[in-house]
Amino acid sequence: MEKNKKKNKGYINPKLVKAFSFYIISACVILSVIASILAIWQYADPDVFWRLIATFVVIGVGSAIFAFVNGVFGSED
Repeated sequence: MEKNKKKNKGYINPKLVKAFSFYIISACVILSVIASILAIWQYADPDVFWRLIATFVVIGVGSAIFAFVNGVFGSED
């Protein structure tokens, strides 16, 4: 019987990249929530708050794009 199992591909181990991206994105979400709470209670300046949120968004999106690109352009060896 032939299995039609799709093999993961990527330059770097896809499981490792996905796990790393998951942890980075999760940390960005958690830190964004903490920054939001600090801004709500006026412990953080609004300018600092928006810079923190923008930084976390850039880091999270960058790690997701890296995981996607690793899977798309990797070899199937």
